Amino acid sequence: DSIEYRYSYRWLFELMNRLEISRLQLGSSFEFFHLPDSYFVDLRAEALSHGIIITSCFTAHRELGGFFINDERVVAVARACYERWIAIGALLGANYVGSNPGAVLRDELESKDACSARFLSHLNELQSIAHSAGVTALCMEPMSCVAEPPSTLDEITHYATATSGFHRDHPDSTVPAYFCGDISHGLADRDASIVTDHWTLFEHEIPWMAEFHFKNTDARYGSTFGFASADRDRGIIDLVELREILARRSSDFPVDELVGYLELPGPKLGRDYSDMLLAGEIEASVRAIREVFPEV
Repeated sequence: DSIEYRYSYRWLFELMNRLEISRLQLGSSFEFFHLPDSYFVDLRAEALSHGIIITSCFTAHRELGGFFINDERVVAVARACYERWIAIGALLGANYVGSNPGAVLRDELESKDACSARFLSHLNELQSIAHSAGVTALCMEPMSCVAEPPSTLDEITHYATATSGFHRDHPDSTVPAYFCGDISHGLADRDASIVTDHWTLFEHEIPWMAEFHFKNTDARYGSTFGFASADRDRGIIDLVELREILARRSSDFPVDELVGYLELPGPKLGRDYSDMLLAGEIEASVRAIREVFPEV
């Protein structure tokens, strides 16, 4: 979902229908948290009229990251917006609702453990709210820097076990909290040396992963893009290797159906010479993915 104020949802749905893509992970916009229920009821109906099912909702702008800010006023807004995000997901009929957890401020890195504990405490409560709303599960996205946990192997395990343990203790009143993986995320240090590569992180998340992002990146995870021919030349993500991993680890995922969503920023936003290129970028990436995954 990369239209980002460039095109209408009708345009996106028509493009997806033409490409025979039926699953959408809806990215958030800032207006979403203030729009009435009727907007999302109408959006769901329009998607269905084009054969599109909104199966996931995921934040696009890190706007639910306030749990990592050491100001209770900001935390309160993040909590209220996350609850609204769950309600929006339910209105759209989405199975999963999620976000990246947040980022501790670089000049307050010593508070990361406390911020993580705060986030996980709220997330446990949100697991109960999601259950009441009828959403299947919440999702978190592991990220690519130490300021945005979980990004290390230990943090990924900690976040997963904290939420799965809570769900295990309250199976009738909570939903699971899974990961939305990203094949382009790896961890590089301040010298751009690779600490943990993307496939190691991706495979480590698999026991708790319900969905993931198709996305390309460069050798130091500095920028992300799609899978058009020129992008494949400069990118490091090998889709054939991804397919091999998915086949080898298929029994290790916690869900019966795993959905991968194409996530790309698209061309430069807000230029007459670039906005028009979005459809071509999406189509080129879809073609490249289907070369390796012809069944999708």
